[in-house]
Order: sequence, then structure tokens, then C-alpha cells
Amino acid sequence: MSESPDFSTATARALDVLTIGRVGIDLYPLQDGLGLEHVETFGKYLGGSATNVAIAAARHGLDSAVITRTGNDPFGRYVHNELRRLGVDDRFVSPVEGLNTPIVFCEIFPPDDFPLYFYRDPIAPDLVINPEELDLAAIRSARIYWSTVTGLCAEPSRSAHHAAWAARGRAPLTILDLDYRPMFWSSPAEASTEVDRALEQVTIAVGNREECEIAVGETEPLRAADALLERGVELAIVKQGPKGVLAKTRTETVEVPPYFVDVVNGLGAGDSFGGALCHGLLQGWSLQRILQFANVAGALVASRRECSTAMPTTAEVESILEGIRS
Repeated sequence: MSESPDFSTATARALDVLTIGRVGIDLYPLQDGLGLEHVETFGKYLGGSATNVAIAAARHGLDSAVITRTGNDPFGRYVHNELRRLGVDDRFVSPVEGLNTPIVFCEIFPPDDFPLYFYRDPIAPDLVINPEELDLAAIRSARIYWSTVTGLCAEPSRSAHHAAWAARGRAPLTILDLDYRPMFWSSPAEASTEVDRALEQVTIAVGNREECEIAVGETEPLRAADALLERGVELAIVKQGPKGVLAKTRTETVEVPPYFVDVVNGLGAGDSFGGALCHGLLQGWSLQRILQFANVAGALVASRRECSTAMPTTAEVESILEGIRS
């Protein structure tokens, strides 16, 4: 991958993947099994779910960009520099005066406890995405348009999301990541109401069992997938962690087992899954192959400390899949 991608011709072609939503600076402990009060050293990484998905997609050779906002501060400049270094178009990333680029801390207690601490007050810049600032032509033409539930938790971001969906007209490969973070919402009921409205605008929904409960009131994977299909999506994907992943359309149901790794930090696995999902969809693979590929991509990131810079290449994932098949 080029260290300095050339985006000068980006406006002349449709993007493969365009995401919208959260960005931040991940400050992750370099010491495991300790509360933050005891941690002495941290690593600094680019983060935020929508941003990570764009990076994961770029690692698979896709032309990707993210719509988001930062503070007008050194961390905001870091966001631009790191996006470009990792192959993501940063032309839709703009500063918000008077707000700081968000910081996120986590604690690392493998294999399954990774508390997150978000510093996004009084409001995160990525929630100050205004409808009139959107490049609707880029949104309409993107082969995949990816948004997350977090972007619906506050205005003006909520209105911007709906403006983008209206411009896209529920085109194929309009994806909603059910990424529910309770700390961003006044109540689960409010989140459920907004997700219900959003599902009317998208064609693919992706989430884990807890996120499906917020979206459609179901946690059992088959019932959750059916409920999502009843909302009008064409493909419902329910991630089940150590039990694998299930996907369902109106004519096909596919379930694949997990790929087990020694977990270091599970926080970026879903975003890596998302970028790999985008790659598989654009390759026209079977649903079975897409899920197998995305499962392994997610697991690889769970075996690494950071998120953005841990995203695997296509070759890494295919190498593991070849070993599984042989």
C-alpha cells in the first residue's frame, strides 16, 4: 500500500466504500489486566467504528473514504495524516471550531472484557455533520454506503444521515451497522425508535445479538434475522461471537462457525468484519464465502492490540482460509 495515496482523481470515479460516522483517537494500554488507574504506558491509534471500517476496506484494495469531523487541533491533524497513510480518502473530513477531537481509552482484560471510556463532551465533532455539507453525489454513486447507529443519537448528525439515505434512495448495498453504544443514548427506547426509522432506508443490516435486541426486540439469531427482513432489508447478518455468524436473505440462510484465536483485544473485530464484508460483497462472492472471509478477518484483529492498524490484508485472510480448506 502506498504511504501517500494520490486522491487527486478521486472525484472522477465512484468510491467503492463510503462510510459516515465516528472518529477518535484510541489510547490503548500497553499493559494487560490492569485498570486504567494502574496503567503507565499507552499506544496511540486512529479509531472510531466508521473510520475503522473504511480503513479495513482499504486494506482489501478498495477505494474508500469516510465522512466525519474532528476538532481543529493536533489530534484532528493526526486523523488526516493517518487516514491518508492507511489509504483512506480524507476529503470529507472537516474540523469543528471549539470542539476537541474525541479520545477513547479502554482496559484490556482478555479474553472477553474490554471496557471503553469515551471522552466526547459536550458533543463529539462527528455528531456535528450537517446535512447541507454532504456530498450527495458521492453518496449516491458509492458502490457501498455504510452508516452506523451511533450517528443517529444526536442532531445534526441524525438529519444528515436521513438526508444521505434520501439521496441514495435505498440503493443496493446501503448498509447499517447496528453498532449500539448505550452511553450515547438517553435510553434504549430512544435508540430503538431511531433504528426502526433507519431500517426503512437501508438494504443490509449487520449487528450482534444485543444490537439486534435494540433494533428489532430479538436476540435469538434466526428470529432477529427474520425481524430485520420484515423491516425491508435484503440481507440480515447476526454476529454471534464465539458461536459464529448467521446471515439470511429471503431465499437463503447461511451460518458459519467461528475462527478461534487467542484474543488480545476484541474491540476492533466487528469493524474488520465490516471491511471484509464490503470486499466480499463487491467481489460477488457467495454468502458462504463472504461470511467465512469476514469471520477470519474479524478474528485476526481480535488477536492484536490495536484496531485501525491491525486490519488484515486480503492475502493474510486468504492464507488462513486456504489452511482451513486443506
